[in-house]
Amino acid sequence: MRWIYISPHLDDAVLSAGGLIYEQTRAGMDVEIWTLMCGFPPSDELSPFAQVLHFDWGISSAAEVVTTRRAEDAKAANIVGAKTFYFDNLDCIYRRGKNGDWLYSGIFIPPHEDEGDLPARIAESISARLKPTDQLVCQFGLGSHVDHVLARRAVELLRRPVLYDADIPYLFKSPQELAAHTAGMKANTHRITEAGITSWQDAVSAYESQISSLFESLDVMKSQIRNYCEENDGLRLWSS
Repeated sequence: MRWIYISPHLDDAVLSAGGLIYEQTRAGMDVEIWTLMCGFPPSDELSPFAQVLHFDWGISSAAEVVTTRRAEDAKAANIVGAKTFYFDNLDCIYRRGKNGDWLYSGIFIPPHEDEGDLPARIAESISARLKPTDQLVCQFGLGSHVDHVLARRAVELLRRPVLYDADIPYLFKSPQELAAHTAGMKANTHRITEAGITSWQDAVSAYESQISSLFESLDVMKSQIRNYCEENDGLRLWSS
């Protein structure tokens, strides 16, 4: 059996479950991270919103952003022992609508109506790679990041058993949202060893271009991950 962690972007699976991925691979389990929104834009023409994010990341071109982030993700996945696969869907900051206009000037907003068929198209591409015995893991969509919402919709269209993990860092920023997502679900806690916590922290640290956008600092990130594990006696996955 493979464990398939669906990651909207080039960091989400490791951010949300890096410690568990480490424990699973060290136990000899086959674990893969499938990243959905990490394709190369057809040109370097950027929306004003994307230009601001690129400035924050210190990277000018879209191609360089994707290349850099894929390299960071490969490094992080190697730390926790997972294999990777990258789909060609674009990050929301690079997507255009049917009339050619930029779809998103923010990320914590509902999916645009022009993308009504996107979850089905993503589900079809995921399904083509799945085996009957694969176990899917998906983020809830805490924080309502548009790509997280679309990723969850795609996974649920597959009509397969799914385990859910809590989106980090959005869990830390909006912990009150978790209750609504987990209502009626069963939580299972997976123990994370000291080595697992350290590897999780190290793997998240590999996303150098993203850290300043996600956490106040590296020290804060490490503290929050450790506190999460200690407060919950490990990492929780939910099932319906």
